[in-house]
Amino acid sequence: MRKEVILAGSGGQGLVLGGVILGEAAMLEGKNVVQTQSYGIATRGGFSQSEVIISDEEIIFQQVEKADVILTLTQETMDMYKDTPDAVILYDSDLIEAQSGPQFHGYPFTKMAIELGNAGTLNVIALGFISALTNIVTLDSLRTVLTNRFGKKAALNLKALQKGVDLASSLNQKEAIS
Repeated sequence: MRKEVILAGSGGQGLVLGGVILGEAAMLEGKNVVQTQSYGIATRGGFSQSEVIISDEEIIFQQVEKADVILTLTQETMDMYKDTPDAVILYDSDLIEAQSGPQFHGYPFTKMAIELGNAGTLNVIALGFISALTNIVTLDSLRTVLTNRFGKKAALNLKALQKGVDLASSLNQKEAIS
């Protein structure tokens, strides 16, 4: 098994941390992981991206070559990745123009995070969603990482994770996205 994931958007959306959390969850499961990040000089608002490769085998090349899943949270990053062949492209439907085609799946991740009480949880909502639909890592591994990383403040992130899982469950699209 080898899965390549790109989380792309702007600074302040928690995408780098999201990639780190995903990578740590995969390591807990004994998988090989590479996580890279790139971002502009602006702390908030500039380009931000995290790439995660998860594999049962040794990872030789440490950059995504053929993305399986792309989460895009800005129109700029959608424009960058919309023509990626064979990738499932998830996007925030409130922030990005509607896309047509079977590879595109828009959901209101930011709105869901705001409803939860903290827009900064959108990355964890998206991770719960991606994990529930693709089984790239187990939810238990994600819960463990969130609890270890956030300690007493983990409760909100665990709720965010569950919100993403619930969204995935309500869609019943496992075959279409996995």
